[in-house]
Amino acid sequence: MGEVRKLQKKLRQIENLEIKISLTPEEKFKISRKAELRSRLAELQLQLSGPQQTPGIVGDGNKEKMKRRVDDAPETLPSQTPPASKILKGETESNATGAPALAARQRAAGGNAAETGGPQDGTEPSKVSPQSRDGSPEQLQQQEEFSSLKASWEKARFRLRLLEGHNDIVTSVVAVDNLVVSGSRDTTVKVWHVPTATEQKNLGGHTGGVTCLSAPPPEYCRRLAWSLSLSEKERFILSGSADCYVKIWALSIGQCVKSIYTFNAVTALCFAPEGDGYIITGSDGGKVQAWSWHTFQNCQSVNAHQEAVTSIQSQGPLVFSGSAEGGVSVWENRCSERDPLKLLHHWSSQVTGLSGGPDGRLKLSPRGDRVFLAYGRACLKILHWRTGVISRLTNHSSITGVTDCVHQTGGLLIGSCYDLANGDSSLNLFSLPQCRYLASLTWPDAPRILCFAAWTTGSGDHRWVIGGRDLIVWEQLPSSGKQRSDVTVKRDSRMDSTLLESEGDTEEDEESDDYGDNEDGGGGARPEAAEDGASGSWLRCVLQ
Repeated sequence: MGEVRKLQKKLRQIENLEIKISLTPEEKFKISRKAELRSRLAELQLQLSGPQQTPGIVGDGNKEKMKRRVDDAPETLPSQTPPASKILKGETESNATGAPALAARQRAAGGNAAETGGPQDGTEPSKVSPQSRDGSPEQLQQQEEFSSLKASWEKARFRLRLLEGHNDIVTSVVAVDNLVVSGSRDTTVKVWHVPTATEQKNLGGHTGGVTCLSAPPPEYCRRLAWSLSLSEKERFILSGSADCYVKIWALSIGQCVKSIYTFNAVTALCFAPEGDGYIITGSDGGKVQAWSWHTFQNCQSVNAHQEAVTSIQSQGPLVFSGSAEGGVSVWENRCSERDPLKLLHHWSSQVTGLSGGPDGRLKLSPRGDRVFLAYGRACLKILHWRTGVISRLTNHSSITGVTDCVHQTGGLLIGSCYDLANGDSSLNLFSLPQCRYLASLTWPDAPRILCFAAWTTGSGDHRWVIGGRDLIVWEQLPSSGKQRSDVTVKRDSRMDSTLLESEGDTEEDEESDDYGDNEDGGGGARPEAAEDGASGSWLRCVLQ
């Protein structure tokens, strides 16, 4: 097992080295050993797993094995988030206020919106109620609806279209109406017209790599458009960069209408649609800052994390920030002119189990009382942010898998998956809120997925965009159509039988594999390993 961890660590370093702009002769030599290391890792993995681990393919008739431990309390959905006062007291709304279509998707995704994950007391996972085990009519109906949803995804068909124009890795993507906006280490922001898969605008102005993007809601765009004497239909995009600037772009005219200097390399940002609106940014030094959407002045600066802030997301009056060292902070936006963010909780890497030092890259996606975390591991972590209880959700059937991003859309939880051993890449789909495995989508020569965005059309079809070495748009096709699908749908039976469980010591080996071992096993190799990790960090590569 020790050799597996060392090989896995070396392959992680090689993957990060490959996205660097310039390489030393020593780094080029390490990359040249990639095939050799993969072959050895695959050999060891086969020895450890055995022939019974063969993944199931769609239509193979495998019996449903999924067992999930769920709580009885209903979940608070992002679309119906109560006021901050209620969130702090743990209250939830009993009546769904979302659109009927969303409610239908939620029912199809798992029935009664039961909360999935660890317990609230932090001891053992909560058990399925006796009524559930007895197979009540309600439970049987939920299982039937889940089976129907699973069957529909097994028949899913997508067309893939490559968007060509960036000359370096794509670090961030967002969707606005029929447009996709992408940011790249090549310092540009590009706007793409999805129906024709063509570049519409090239927004140049940053002098450093673009690290993050965000799209303010239409009502906040209208306010800014009015103040600038632009059309009320104007949409704006925020971009953050290693050059320490946040820029606000008007998409229809393709111009930067405002630049905000933050004094630090911007590594994450989001728009918080509360009150007059706020731009929340994170820096490479761990600082979280709030900026007024009305005056564009700084409202607050907090040294919130020990390392770079790699992800910021808002949910109603709450803001969530995650950092390279694996810590997660939860803030309440009080919509004040000064210091609007009040820290509610900070969960360190010792709680989340995501210790990785300055080279980590945590991505988060909040949903009610839970935050889904992706941190380059074979599983997704689920943080119950009120209590600090951590659960695990398997996103790869072997320890050689890594998860770079996680996203929610239309009753789905989507996790990217990349296999260090063979270079295979896929998207894994889970139903929400129970997080039950649905299917895995892959395609020939799929690249590693570093960023993801999703939306649905008026007819309910899915549109996705992924970024990394390539920028690719996914368009869902009618299941009964004649057009050939570019995507292969598979079901991995090994992921069916895994439990969503509270975090224990079962993942200790996995969490220590990258940074706890020496590069070559000897005591004198540790400085080299540390140097490799520092120079090969994804985040550091983006900031170069």
